[in-house]
Amino acid sequence: MTDAVQTPHVGTKFTPRVFSGIQPSGGLTLGNYLGALKRFAQKQDEGIETIYCIVDMHAITAALLDPVKLRQQTRELAAGFIASGIDPKRSILFNQSQVSAHAELAWIFNCIARMGWMNRMTQWKDKAGKHAEAASLGLFAYPALMAADILLYHATQVPVGEDQKQHVELTRDIAAKFNHDYGVDFFPITEPVIEGVATRVMSLRDGTKKMSKSDPSDQSRINLTDDADAISAKIRKAKTDPEPLPDTAEGLADRPDARNLVNIYAALADLTVEQVIADFAGKQFGVFKPALADLAVEKLRPISTEMQRLMQDPAEIDRILGEGADRADAIAQPILRKTLDIVGMIRSRRG
Repeated sequence: MTDAVQTPHVGTKFTPRVFSGIQPSGGLTLGNYLGALKRFAQKQDEGIETIYCIVDMHAITAALLDPVKLRQQTRELAAGFIASGIDPKRSILFNQSQVSAHAELAWIFNCIARMGWMNRMTQWKDKAGKHAEAASLGLFAYPALMAADILLYHATQVPVGEDQKQHVELTRDIAAKFNHDYGVDFFPITEPVIEGVATRVMSLRDGTKKMSKSDPSDQSRINLTDDADAISAKIRKAKTDPEPLPDTAEGLADRPDARNLVNIYAALADLTVEQVIADFAGKQFGVFKPALADLAVEKLRPISTEMQRLMQDPAEIDRILGEGADRADAIAQPILRKTLDIVGMIRSRRG
């Protein structure tokens, strides 16, 4: 290392900061709301700086999207963030591609990460499958870009679902290797935050599978754009079993469909599973489902209404994302410059 690099002292105290992102792949569901958006909004009340990113660069790793569709889905996701309670004045909300430092830091991390690490990523195996030779390099390197997304802001916490926990663990490995290789304590060892009763909302047609917008059956999910009648109908038709609700939460252990509906109720009502069971113990689903439908309509109708209003003014959404990108860039650029300085890259002043 050269004398020009001012190495931080071991034990550096990093400002508490939350970062998380969602791909603009279209069709926000109840799973997106309960598993991510609702928790993101709640983080604003914890006195920690919150940065939320629409990761449009990740959205093209599996397949190139129609440009018009990608822009539409980016705006729709932004509307979903705001309608779910993300305040662009209290949080930073932006789309990833507007801050070029994400791509720049990702290249550094591509050179830090090891091929073996990437090969072990379960999402790579799931998405590439038997066609790995035909998959994009971007899909393979996806976790290094995700690490850059997080560490570009020295984020100390990342709210994620269980399916992304492995990627955050890789982010920790990349940060640790960078710090070790360059003899610095520059990047924080970020903590994944997995909390809440419905961090993984399951399909209404199969309680063993995650609720997904890619499921061919629209009856398997509740979309944030569904109206009250559609929400009620989907919950009434949701798969259950013939047994009444148990007296204890442990009684749901081998009943995935029942457990899923109880978890959804608990998350929407901000209750524990135990509290829901106490209210409905011994009741049949003919009683529970209408109560869940009423609750879901009450909680989701304001979100869908606000999303529709926002989507009628795409210029306003673009303005919000642009302002968020400026604020994000102001944090990112000094961290990127310091990273390049540590690595030994010359950054001459031009213009």
